[in-house]
Amino acid sequence: MDTAGSSADERDDPGWLGVEEASPFTGKKVTKAATEAKRWSSVVNATLVVLIMTMPPLVIFVGERLGAPTVWIKSTVASLGTRDQEESKKDALLGGLLVPGFDEQSCASRYQSVYYRKNMTRLPSPHLIKRLREQEALQRRCGPGTAPYKRATERLRSGQQVLDSNDGCSYLVLISYRGLGNRILATTSAFLYAMLTKRVLLVDPGIGNTLPDLFCEPFPGTTWVLPHDFPLENFRDLSEAAPENYGNVVVNRSSSVSGLRFIYAHLDHDSSQASRLVYCDDHRQFLHRVQWMILRTDQYMSPGFFFNPAYQKELDLMFPRKDSVFYLISRYLLHPTNNVWGMVTRFYNSYLKDADERLGIQIRVFDDNPVQHVLDQILACTSQEHLLPAVVSTPGAAPPLPTARARSKAVLITCLSSWYHDSIREMYWKSASAVGEVVSVHQPSHEGKQQWHHGGHDMKALAEIYLLSLTDKIVTSGLSTFGYVAHALGGLTPYITFKILDEKVPNPPCTKAMSMEPCAFTVQHFDCTKKDYKHDLPPRTPNMRTCEDVFWGVKLTDTE
Repeated sequence: MDTAGSSADERDDPGWLGVEEASPFTGKKVTKAATEAKRWSSVVNATLVVLIMTMPPLVIFVGERLGAPTVWIKSTVASLGTRDQEESKKDALLGGLLVPGFDEQSCASRYQSVYYRKNMTRLPSPHLIKRLREQEALQRRCGPGTAPYKRATERLRSGQQVLDSNDGCSYLVLISYRGLGNRILATTSAFLYAMLTKRVLLVDPGIGNTLPDLFCEPFPGTTWVLPHDFPLENFRDLSEAAPENYGNVVVNRSSSVSGLRFIYAHLDHDSSQASRLVYCDDHRQFLHRVQWMILRTDQYMSPGFFFNPAYQKELDLMFPRKDSVFYLISRYLLHPTNNVWGMVTRFYNSYLKDADERLGIQIRVFDDNPVQHVLDQILACTSQEHLLPAVVSTPGAAPPLPTARARSKAVLITCLSSWYHDSIREMYWKSASAVGEVVSVHQPSHEGKQQWHHGGHDMKALAEIYLLSLTDKIVTSGLSTFGYVAHALGGLTPYITFKILDEKVPNPPCTKAMSMEPCAFTVQHFDCTKKDYKHDLPPRTPNMRTCEDVFWGVKLTDTE
């Protein structure tokens, strides 16, 4: 009887296994049991090959009877595991945005953050990667501790004006002030301006020297921290009235500014129209020739650079998707120190990691006392957008039976006050959710009042910004730079709550943002081609829109 032609009934009869037949390969007599064992061995081997080729690497234990295929399977699994590790390493570099070679132990967040986030919302363009590598080389060649930096600071100390330095090294010094959200927006903007103008970025560590406590060094082999012996005394006290202010240079119609050691750009939130001409092309060649530029800003400046025709081609190459500017620059530049990253990961792993969905709610109020209508607005927004489930309103209703796997939602609330967190948590403690979803509510800290340049306060604030950026969806308060940074860092398009007037919840209470980019308050609608200051956006700005929460602000969007 032919084994291949035997029926299921015949195989159920143990007697057929002892029948001998000639092997088609050797001609020797073998039992059908042996033939069947070999046939099933082939089937198993083929099945394992399919599994290896179509599924993620598995640990497979196979009996010695399978022989050589076992060795092949082990080597295949090992090679796939190695390939998976290589892919993880590539992912850790964020598509080429980051470079390898940093000490992973001294700044764990640089390469670890990829394991806490989803895939990149926007990938860096090849031109952006190229420009980042060029900027890194410039920072190393001209930064603190180098001969060019020493010569440049000596000239500044002596009062010597330097145009067109033979070293090819020019510098942008960012004055650090105001709250953490403002400082982060200012830092990312200053870095973009440094790349556009080919300057070394040096960041003032601020009163209290808090910068090193918050962020790791972003550039390999050098520092971005302005040294404490910087020779320009009282540079933090520069104001719009300073003769070195670029606005005054323009008003005085001077392109040589004989005797000035540096140029000062005053782009604070209250800067004048003349000061904001720095965004435009007037005297651009002079600006590029001055070796030292001091910048004061507490705002997100990046959208303003897109108004300048001289920068548009370069910006288009760096950012084909215009809504990716802050997202990509922040992911490159801002890596929390180990102390801050430890706060982030411990809280995330304890309260957020295992949830099916994570919702971030950032609440910023400028009143020391809790406000009921702010809570009402948050609940109205989360209900309208189906972000939080309703609760069972029937008193005394029997709780639902426990299910094997009820869907869970972790809500992360950040606010200076704990009252909003406590109120929402109590709502889901007293009543079950109407859809059976398990809702947990968490708040890392509640500091009471904002404190500027306070090390411990800033570290907690930065940890909360990063935690918010790790959520799946996010609700933020309008006009809040803290919220802008949190959602943009995570590549999240937020739901923005509107400003409350007359203690009445707006209708609608919130709206889905048009972009994940932060709002720029003070760039406003300036037309560099006409030198005209308008409330309407200038022509040829298809990727610029008025902000949802600030009618005088603008934000970058993506036409796609």
